[in-house]
Amino acid sequence: MKRLIKNGQCLIDGHLQVRDILIKDGKIAQINQHISADMPVNQIIDAQGLFVSPGLVDLHVHLREPGQTDKETVKTGSLAAAHGGYTTIAAMPNVIPAPDTPERLRDMLALNQRDGAVHVVQYATITTDRGGDELVDMAGLKAAGAFAFSNDGNGVQTAGTMYQAMLQAAQLKMAVVAHAEDDSLTYGGVMHEGSVSKRLGLPGIPSVSETAQVARDVALAAATGAHYHVCHVSSAATVQVIRSAKAAGVNVTCEVSPHHLLLSDEDITRDNAMFKMNPPLGSEEDQQALIAGLLDGTIDLIATDHAPHTDAEKAQSMLKAPFGITGSETAFAMLYTKFVKTGRFSLAQLINWMAVQPAVLFGLNAGELAEGVPADIAIFDLTTPATIEAANFLSKGHNSPFIGEQVLGKTVRTLVSGKDAYVSGH
Repeated sequence: MKRLIKNGQCLIDGHLQVRDILIKDGKIAQINQHISADMPVNQIIDAQGLFVSPGLVDLHVHLREPGQTDKETVKTGSLAAAHGGYTTIAAMPNVIPAPDTPERLRDMLALNQRDGAVHVVQYATITTDRGGDELVDMAGLKAAGAFAFSNDGNGVQTAGTMYQAMLQAAQLKMAVVAHAEDDSLTYGGVMHEGSVSKRLGLPGIPSVSETAQVARDVALAAATGAHYHVCHVSSAATVQVIRSAKAAGVNVTCEVSPHHLLLSDEDITRDNAMFKMNPPLGSEEDQQALIAGLLDGTIDLIATDHAPHTDAEKAQSMLKAPFGITGSETAFAMLYTKFVKTGRFSLAQLINWMAVQPAVLFGLNAGELAEGVPADIAIFDLTTPATIEAANFLSKGHNSPFIGEQVLGKTVRTLVSGKDAYVSGH
């Protein structure tokens, strides 16, 4: 099957230039300034005035299946990803049962393959059922197809357990991807500990709960040589620890979520669970440090931490509601609108953080527009305003603080291996 994308604006050497793209048998066959539409093709896609991007790559999503399908499924979560312009996503292992054995991982991979609207790679756990100190069979899980190892949602509490995990991961040339949180420092908090939590009368989580564990783990990564990747960095102090570790040659990478770039705890004006996430929104100083960390290369990439919950759960007080917000369907448009249109980031930088870097750092065959690679492509409208509406979400989760925002960067079409995964209005 042949498809021809005509007149799209592509990033060439950091600048938008008009190109045609010929897709054949699921791959990009040709990119040129003009490809004749006279040749026999099955479909011509007119991308006049639209931005044609490599499909975005999200290293951090929660698909909730099996075990919590009232919140999300592989099908709905991957459709939501396609709606946001993502063509490859990495599914976290906090499902029930967790993929902590080769057999369970193979079951997850089969489910992802069957129901995924986009490419879905799968994390395995670090320890049995994402808790305690019993390490999984890392070699067996790698052989079964694990993407990387993570206990996301839980920090590994024992230093010796993390040390042994990193030793094995280093031997296997696999990444340890960490939700960094020292449980003894969270004190039952529901938001960032600071002046806002005190004003609202809500228990706070000190940001040192993240920083202390990252500081421990970069020392362990230095000792073991493992690739240590920090999830959803949220505080200025953590950014500085990672900056120092990188300068010392430690193999550490990290991500930041869109919401930690876009918001601070100052945006929480009342008890509103749409703003409850873990790690919590930090201070404005933290927010600016995260932006600076992206710009100077300390932070490597942006990942959504897409975390859907039911409407009923998120209608509760922050004291009772679960942590997490959705992100797949809002990330690109919100970041483009708030950072690229305001001149803080360039479009090339944003695509580097949302597509190129995740693929490069984790060895994925994704994140680029080039001849011979899979035709994983997102087409965005950068000029027509649109309003983020829960009714338009393909995710089961509507738990987003960005509902009602007017944005640019709506997804028009997402192609995965040359086939439509999402088409606006269809």
